Amino acid sequence: MLTPLLLLHISAATVGLLSGYLSMGLRKGSGLHRASGSVFFVSMLIMSSTAAVIASVFKPIMLNVIVSLLTFYLVSTAWWASRRKEGGTNAFDLGALVFILAVGVSGIAFGFEAANSPTGRKDQMPAALYFFFGTVALLCAVTDVRMLVRKGLFGTQRIVRHLWRMSLALLIATLSFYPGQAKLFPKWLRETNLLMTPHVLLIGAMIFWMVRMSARKRAQRKQAMVNRLSLSVVPAPIAAD
Repeated sequence: MLTPLLLLHISAATVGLLSGYLSMGLRKGSGLHRASGSVFFVSMLIMSSTAAVIASVFKPIMLNVIVSLLTFYLVSTAWWASRRKEGGTNAFDLGALVFILAVGVSGIAFGFEAANSPTGRKDQMPAALYFFFGTVALLCAVTDVRMLVRKGLFGTQRIVRHLWRMSLALLIATLSFYPGQAKLFPKWLRETNLLMTPHVLLIGAMIFWMVRMSARKRAQRKQAMVNRLSLSVVPAPIAAD
């Protein structure tokens, strides 16, 4: 039976997937890219928050709570990275770090709880999945600590942070749809592996943009070094006759 909360979750997930892939295919920085990205941002916040409520209250599965909160964090911090100015940190950054640390520690703790159970599972989910998503959350926390130590994001760091976090959130949503909801698809279609095409394309696009931004970052560093060297070379004064 579809409850209003579940219907809201499904609707937001559908809009999020469509707008997410549309945003990935549009030219970065264009008006359509920003518009589809905003739709993706709002729909993913709704999707992940409703998923967390459903998984914690109505159908308790702690792994889904961890994944939902991780997705909520990824989308929120990715959006903030695209909106923030270069350099500097604030209360949002510190709050995001505390939030994802709690998610990561909880994921690892649930993993040990599952591993020590007679079945090796918690809420019918294997310990390995708890450890995996808990580790992803803790790695995100490490990147937040590095940002706080550096006193903000500079140059292409802001764009890279935005890209990989939005892409990872979209990948999690895609995995939740398939194979998460594999029962919705006929067996013959599942056996063709065609349903994995969006996953492959998304991972490929994410790697492409990460490599491209890294190359741009190296070019910027090289140019900055050249500029510093040119400024440090002071011509010798010409002696008067």
